[in-house]
Amino acid sequence: MANRIVLNTISYHGKGAIENIVPELTARGYKKALVCTDPDLIKFGVAGKVTALLDAAGFAYEMYTDIKANPTIENVQNGVAAFGAAKADCIVAVGGGSAMDTAKAIGIIVNNPEFADVRSLEGVAPTKKHAVFTIAVPTTAGTAAEVTINYVITDVEKKRKFVCVDTNDIPEIAVVDPDMMASMPKGLTAATGMDALTHAIEGYITKGACTISDMFHLEAIRLISQNLRGAVENKPAGREGMALGQYIAGMGFSNVGLGIVHSMAHGLSALYDTPHGVACAIILPTGLEYNVSAAGARYRAIGKAMGVDGIDSMDDDAAAQATIDAVKQLSADVGIPANLKGILKEEDVQFLSESAFADACCPGNPRETSVEEIAALYRSLI
Repeated sequence: MANRIVLNTISYHGKGAIENIVPELTARGYKKALVCTDPDLIKFGVAGKVTALLDAAGFAYEMYTDIKANPTIENVQNGVAAFGAAKADCIVAVGGGSAMDTAKAIGIIVNNPEFADVRSLEGVAPTKKHAVFTIAVPTTAGTAAEVTINYVITDVEKKRKFVCVDTNDIPEIAVVDPDMMASMPKGLTAATGMDALTHAIEGYITKGACTISDMFHLEAIRLISQNLRGAVENKPAGREGMALGQYIAGMGFSNVGLGIVHSMAHGLSALYDTPHGVACAIILPTGLEYNVSAAGARYRAIGKAMGVDGIDSMDDDAAAQATIDAVKQLSADVGIPANLKGILKEEDVQFLSESAFADACCPGNPRETSVEEIAALYRSLI
């Protein structure tokens, strides 16, 4: 079977990368951007770092900020209307996964209006045209939405999230500037960083893993393990390492898939508005314990990338356990809760388990699962 790898046409990395935004827009003849971001990023001056560059160049733009932490169908619909009303011809997405996912959906629908019903994009939708030209500027080091072919939208009416997978949605240009992430508070840094680690680990053990994705994921695990603690303390080296590590993780998992940790986390975010990264971090060790029978042979390489001492001399069982312990320790070190107490309600377990089993990430899990087994995993975390 051939392995498909989809990446940005161009990506910029490192301090000062945002200086490339205006030149990339003007070189292509674009005239007006819809800047998709969230209100907090305007309030704290983060989005202003980008709009200041647009202002200085006299490049026209309008802001779209009707974006929730877990973006909804309505956020997307309003964004499509805003793009048309602005007479924009391109998109600049500034933010975390929420802003970038919203921008992806807007861009897809504008160029593929037959998918105006946002729900019709769930799964692998047969869109014909690439999304509106988009430059994605992440402000968190976690989702890697700037380099993935996935986006996640919340269906408020049905109390669920749905994953859309489309090679036409990937932003043409990613601008990954660690300075755009410097104002992230500790909690958000920790949560998004653990989301990135989950991407790398689940991507490494997923059914679709291949040689190229393994290369990305192991390097991402190494970078994240070495830099997340420093990023939480807002050290420049930590920020730079996490900016790169989360992007590299996205290069991998976007192309090969994830597993039940993500499918279980999606439901928690949709039902309780739990931060996605927190949900992933809490569930990850349990997911690893569950999958050890199917993918345990791969855990040694994960542990080695995380810097586990003496792992080469351990037998397979000990290496797997040492790897799981290292994940738990990193999560604890950056302040992530150890369980779902106070978040998950017993009366919601069945609904969440059914949602997780139906989630687009579930088929990639290395171990075959069921609604009943997922329910048991949820209950083990209460």
